[in-house]
Amino acid sequence: MIVPICSCYGQTEDGILSKHEKWEFVLEDTGDVLQIAIPLAAGLTTLFKKDYKGSKQFALSYATSLVVTHSLKRIIRKERPEDRNLFDAFPSGHTTSAFSGASFIQRRYGWKYGKWAYLGAAIVGVSRMEGPDGWHDIWDVLAGAAVGIGSTYLFTTPYEKQPVQVGFYSNGNDTYILSLKYEF
Repeated sequence: MIVPICSCYGQTEDGILSKHEKWEFVLEDTGDVLQIAIPLAAGLTTLFKKDYKGSKQFALSYATSLVVTHSLKRIIRKERPEDRNLFDAFPSGHTTSAFSGASFIQRRYGWKYGKWAYLGAAIVGVSRMEGPDGWHDIWDVLAGAAVGIGSTYLFTTPYEKQPVQVGFYSNGNDTYILSLKYEF
């Protein structure tokens, strides 16, 4: 006989008492946080780097992913698992949000940072299927990831720091300075 280490009681939206393990609640809460934290990190990164072109690209790709996701939810009206009588399962909005942020980080700034963002986004996808409420199935999660990644690739180009910088200075008198800086 297998006995779970920790079991907790939770209540579903229908008011039914159900028994779940503590890790399921932790996983679901982690997914809830990461679906906001990953795109927030992507947007803040563009600001910290003063990458305003990236800010615009992120805003366009993230907004597009959310509009497409919520439009598809209304058009397709797929019922959520476990007969909840809710018809907005496809695609997963949490997963779309997380993968939109992760794919932006990877596409704009490379795999060095993108791999960790994708790991976080994958955790969000798993949390939507394996949390105590099991809000989605694999197809909802894969579709959410596809929408998030697809919208990023529509609008985002890789970040390239300009290796050559040109500067000009005049003190108002007869002094003029032209500078050329090359970084390699």
